[in-house]
Amino acid sequence: MDYLWDMPSDVTKRLASRMKNIRKRKKLTQKQLAGRSNVSYATLRKFESTGQISLESFVKLAMELGVVNEINELFTRPVYNSIEEVINESK
Repeated sequence: MDYLWDMPSDVTKRLASRMKNIRKRKKLTQKQLAGRSNVSYATLRKFESTGQISLESFVKLAMELGVVNEINELFTRPVYNSIEEVINESK
């Protein structure tokens, strides 16, 4: 998938959709997940409908849903776009 033309809101909406699918797969209601993760119900509802959420609340939800390892893996394997980036990393 090429994300060259994505807007930030496109990315956040996709993340929200994935989190919502995980929540549903685990048979949790929004209220249950909100209570268990210490994220307000209103915040969770807004996130699932718009993709807008603070990073801390997002991480709380991910922890409760058991997917925080995926967040921890972000940016651990560098993607180089040029040899210059490889050289700069070692400096």
